[in-house]
Amino acid sequence: MLDSLVTNELPPLRSSSIDIHPNAKWKQIGVTVAGGNEEGNGINQLNCPWGLYVDDEETVYVAEESNHRIMEWKSGATNGKVIVGGKRNVANQLNHPEDVIIDKERDSLIISDYRNKRVVRWPRRDS
Repeated sequence: MLDSLVTNELPPLRSSSIDIHPNAKWKQIGVTVAGGNEEGNGINQLNCPWGLYVDDEETVYVAEESNHRIMEWKSGATNGKVIVGGKRNVANQLNHPEDVIIDKERDSLIISDYRNKRVVRWPRRDS
């Protein structure tokens, strides 16, 4: 038997520091900002993009699970750049990364490395 209160009203989910009005209207035309060239492992392709982070310069960082890498896509770029990974299951590589964020104070990436069962800090400039 279920002993909990069920409600149709959920608190708003916020994943950014930008306050977006709950009744905001969005254009119905999306723009591809990374990948879009079918599934693959090329620098213009993604394979199971999972988590992402957008920095202040509108660079998109993508945790790409099936290619075991973190890709960096500069604003307006047609190709990305592998900044971490590409192989798997060794200490200096990733194995199914699922999310990425940036620690601005330490200028590093923090990556959820699922199959290596760890969260790893990776320097942005030395990657």
